[in-house]
Amino acid sequence: MTRTGWGDLPGPVQAMARRCLLDLLGTAAAGRGTPLSRIICIHAIRMFGASGPDFAARILFDGRRASLAGAALAGGMTIDSFDAHDGHVLTKGHAGVAILPGLLALSDGPGAAMSGAEFLTALVIGYEVALRAGIAQHRTCCDYHTSGAWNALGVAAVAARVLGLDAGHLAEALGIAEYHGPRSQMMRCIDHPTMLKDGSGWGAMTGISAAFLAADGFTGAPSLVCDVPDLWADLGARWRIMELYFKPYPVCRWAQPAVEAGLSLIRAHRPAPERIARIEVETFEAAVRLDQVRPATTEQAQYSLPFPLAVATVHGALPPSAIIGAGLEDPAVQEMSARVVLRKDPEIDRKFPAERFARVTYVLDDGTRLTSAVLPARGDAERPLDDTEIRSKFRALMQGNARGAAIEAAVDTLDARPDTAELRDLVLTGA
Repeated sequence: MTRTGWGDLPGPVQAMARRCLLDLLGTAAAGRGTPLSRIICIHAIRMFGASGPDFAARILFDGRRASLAGAALAGGMTIDSFDAHDGHVLTKGHAGVAILPGLLALSDGPGAAMSGAEFLTALVIGYEVALRAGIAQHRTCCDYHTSGAWNALGVAAVAARVLGLDAGHLAEALGIAEYHGPRSQMMRCIDHPTMLKDGSGWGAMTGISAAFLAADGFTGAPSLVCDVPDLWADLGARWRIMELYFKPYPVCRWAQPAVEAGLSLIRAHRPAPERIARIEVETFEAAVRLDQVRPATTEQAQYSLPFPLAVATVHGALPPSAIIGAGLEDPAVQEMSARVVLRKDPEIDRKFPAERFARVTYVLDDGTRLTSAVLPARGDAERPLDDTEIRSKFRALMQGNARGAAIEAAVDTLDARPDTAELRDLVLTGA
């Protein structure tokens, strides 16, 4: 991890790094419009203010300064607030949401000279460590923890690289990050959606803190997730970053197979929404837990299956505006979401989490039943969104922000730039 350079990364991995960066920045820009982001940015400044200029960094799409850990916290929760970021099926969670804010905070500190190629290389390393840690944690822990419990290790690895820590101090940093990472029960947030979300902001903050503690000689318990040999033996040979999925919609990934199934029926049959008396969804058990009907907040809408399916059914699309502000109050969507019935399909459930599927049936007012095929979500590694779709999604998430084109250009050419100053100035200032 300490010796890997940009030229050591295969071409597809380099391209994936740029794709992840653009997608995360679009999600962050959209997230700045959420109440969650507003609150956490104030909190970061108030409670995690910089102790001096050497440990200050700007907050993502905000511009105000906090400590490196505070800026990472606010950035991670801002991305998490919009829930449109990349993920990995075997971790049942997200890595980049913590790694990018941590890396931006580290690169924005005084004296942290970093080329564009080094920035992207560090981003990839963070993914490789975090994803292996996440897979290992699911193997070794009986509970399903939020992503912050394991993406903290990816941030710690990135910070250790930036700080130039040796192997011994890196091991201590990983142990500290694992021990202090937020081991929150994810299904509590699924059942009771709030601003707690996926713990990734706390994971980013923990990872930054762990590396600095290790640099000062603080010791940590040996990392249990790093003691799963088969997952770490291929580090640098197998690129887990290539296994990511990208979300077309800003809602929980578990709801998206049903959205695709519903949209397939809309395209094939074009039923008038007022004729749909009931919507039956057959899917895996975890998705059935997404039973929020008539959500009142962004968080409830994101951890709902009925709501995004209702948006897609009524409007034939699921735009970012649907889950925030006035989009939550659409009476036709709210009424349609109350017509959704969720059921577990045993065969579909057996394939989870490696595969996520759903089947949707529209029952019309005359008894006609329109049933979809069993469909996955779009954007999986096996069925990736193409570059045009990723860029279209980024532009939609930017919501007319004039910096969008400049950010795209900076990301496209970042590996050839001697530093990250232009990109940081674009994404670390307020609207």
